[in-house]
Amino acid sequence: MSNAPHKDVEIVTFGCRLNAYESEVMRENAKKAGLHDAVIINTCAVTAEAERQARQTIRKARRENPDAQIIVTGCAAQVHPDDFAGMAEVDRVVGNMEKMQADTFDQFGVASAEKVLVNDIMSVEETAGHLVAGFEGRARAFVQVQNGCDHRCTFCIIPYGRGNSRSVPMGEVVSQVKQLVANGYKEVVLTGVDITSYGGDLPGEPTLGQMVRRLMAAVPELPRLRISSIDCIEMDDDLFQVIAEEPRIMPHLHLSLQAGDDMILKRMKRRHLRDHAIELCQRLRAARPDMVLGADLIAGFPTETDEMFENTLRAVDDCDLTWLHVFPYSERPGTPAAKIPNQVPKALRKERAARLRAKGAEKEAAHLAAQVGRMAHVLFEKDGVGRTEYFAPVRLSEPVEDGSLLTVEITGVEENMLLAKPVREAAA
Repeated sequence: MSNAPHKDVEIVTFGCRLNAYESEVMRENAKKAGLHDAVIINTCAVTAEAERQARQTIRKARRENPDAQIIVTGCAAQVHPDDFAGMAEVDRVVGNMEKMQADTFDQFGVASAEKVLVNDIMSVEETAGHLVAGFEGRARAFVQVQNGCDHRCTFCIIPYGRGNSRSVPMGEVVSQVKQLVANGYKEVVLTGVDITSYGGDLPGEPTLGQMVRRLMAAVPELPRLRISSIDCIEMDDDLFQVIAEEPRIMPHLHLSLQAGDDMILKRMKRRHLRDHAIELCQRLRAARPDMVLGADLIAGFPTETDEMFENTLRAVDDCDLTWLHVFPYSERPGTPAAKIPNQVPKALRKERAARLRAKGAEKEAAHLAAQVGRMAHVLFEKDGVGRTEYFAPVRLSEPVEDGSLLTVEITGVEENMLLAKPVREAAA
């Protein structure tokens, strides 16, 4: 019998902030269940490339950990459980609902346990308020307030991985944030799959804005709040007002934009048009002139002509976007968009994505250059690197404790990173 020490559970996370949050829930549950010598791969299904990377990671995990259990979960596992179960490297496939249940991890020591533990995600009606007391990092924590999606964008497989929209009650969100702040976290990010649909399934149907307003009032000791990706057309008046009035909400929002051409947006079955996005960006900046915006954009959606693509490229300037997440369109089997006859050649998708990324790099460089000589409030996450209020990365000129929130002076830019020195208090 080997006397080698047991290895802790390793978790590899792909995809969105919600997955990052759920990985921390799994880490706690696996630890409580006494699970060890295991690698959990928390997959993403947003593109075919994301699934390819997951399979590559699974094979690598097996090579590097020949005796470990390889457990695959996340959206790709939920949508295609049999594909992952068919991989020789995989010991267990766990669905998105099951991965959040503590007793799931108690079963992993049982040799006779089923290889695939994936139920119908569409039958799930609740999002449990999983309380995460802490995260691996010491600065920023994610709190899941919503899961699933009721919309059916033609390119998207995610509703089939996450189920229908469901929300965490306001009181549970408040208690989670209170505990995280008590444990030393200075920034909380509210996450979800379709976060602006928050509350529709709760008694009284509170909006996301009402929940955020209550949260900020109930936890005055929370220094910083971020709101993850929002849908342009679904920002309720309460949310707009609380963002406009509450300085502890960071002046940085990420929009689920996807395209800047009306015909493409209609074919994507999005609920907003180009002018809705531009109008929202203008309203936000009128309310908070320092607001910095990012967006998700897809290049090469089926039927996209050169002219349609140029409309999306121009939208980056029209909306004055700074941080871009650009994806070349990826066919997802089972989605309506994959059946559209006029698919854009893959080489052209990549070329358009490269042009969008170049535009994004230009906007990012301009934003970083404009910060030089200014003061910023930076939350330092690890090894002297942190983020400004606007989510720009910063490196400090001297050592700083992880989790520190400091006022700094921006002194320069180096390789897409702001350089800073701490602001000293004047002697009395």
